[in-house]
Amino acid sequence: MSDLTGSDGTRRRRRRSDAERSVAAILDAAGRILSQNPHASLEDVANAAGLTRQTVYAHFPTRGALIGTLTDRATSRVTAALKAADLDKSPAGEALLRLVQISWEVFDTEPFLLTTASQPTDPDHEQRRHQPVFDMLEKLVSRGQRDGDFDPDLPATWIISATTALGHATGEEVRAGRMTSTQAATLLRHALERLFTTPNSHAARRGRTA
Repeated sequence: MSDLTGSDGTRRRRRRSDAERSVAAILDAAGRILSQNPHASLEDVANAAGLTRQTVYAHFPTRGALIGTLTDRATSRVTAALKAADLDKSPAGEALLRLVQISWEVFDTEPFLLTTASQPTDPDHEQRRHQPVFDMLEKLVSRGQRDGDFDPDLPATWIISATTALGHATGEEVRAGRMTSTQAATLLRHALERLFTTPNSHAARRGRTA
């Protein structure tokens, strides 16, 4: 009986490992093909992944489910990178620019986000998906206003909303082909620095880089 149980356990682990490899292959292929064609079908993804259509449907019954999982993976990578950056150790003004830079870099590694940005999404799920980043931003803004890096007369909620809106507007410029990703990232950093930070923090930053 123990041998039989052990064999069953080995088979289950093998099936689980095979499934994980299939999901990874599907997501990687979807990221590539959606970057080129935002209207690609699940069959297109299956062909790109070298898998059968049935295999793709077994893991992702709808195209929306696939895009949602792909976006969740990208968001998790950004959140992990932000935590690893340890933004609390930098002045708030510098930390904000670093947060924006790390968040923007995801578009270079996951360009499908720009091509699928205009497609319908569930607002509640979008809020939950981005909540960890919003929480970091809220904490950073609060610290920046307390320490004098950000204008204390500006409502903190407005700073957060404006930062998010500027990020979306900049992404739209790239998606429309009016800017490169590098140009957009530089413009976004400059805009945020001028919009929220105080003259004293500008001078301090110039002194550190002189």
